[in-house]
Amino acid sequence: MPEQSNDYRVVVFGAGGVGKSSLVLRFVKGTFRDTYIPTIEDTYRQVISCDKSVCTLQITDTTGSHQFPAMQRLSISKGHAFILVFSVTSKQSLEELKPIYQQILQIKGSVDTIPVMLVGNKCDETQREVETKEGEAVAKEWKCAFMETSAKMNYNVKELFQELLNLEKRRNMSLNIDGKRSNKQKRTDKIKGKCSLM
Repeated sequence: MPEQSNDYRVVVFGAGGVGKSSLVLRFVKGTFRDTYIPTIEDTYRQVISCDKSVCTLQITDTTGSHQFPAMQRLSISKGHAFILVFSVTSKQSLEELKPIYQQILQIKGSVDTIPVMLVGNKCDETQREVETKEGEAVAKEWKCAFMETSAKMNYNVKELFQELLNLEKRRNMSLNIDGKRSNKQKRTDKIKGKCSLM
């Protein structure tokens, strides 16, 4: 199948069980499932606005295990942007992102021009192992953006994907097909926000 030049490929990485599929499904389909079903690799498509025209946001939800290094390398080499997901309930899941981040650096050469989001998912949970400031510190070290989300509560999910598109410097992209930009101040308020249970 020939490459679609107007595809914008976002790759989602993270350990098993951190909620990668839940985040993607919540964004693409607006649904949430409580059961954990391991993913090998799934790709979802969403139409978005890109440089005043329309393109396809292609989201690749990768496996949480390290059994498929060749698939991982291929996903990185084809990816335009990356979402690195950990669970705020597991310090280990944040640690497991380090080799993936290193591999992105190795394959892409640098992350200066590549949108990368570090995402602390499950921020609705009370048993935290990773505080917000720890996530922010890692993101600063990796020179990437940071956000906390909850796929379960639908908190910061759409904002996550919009922020990722805002980080793309080579093209002007938006989730809104009509091209209207979201209020930037509102976005920065949300990005710094903590998760709270209502």
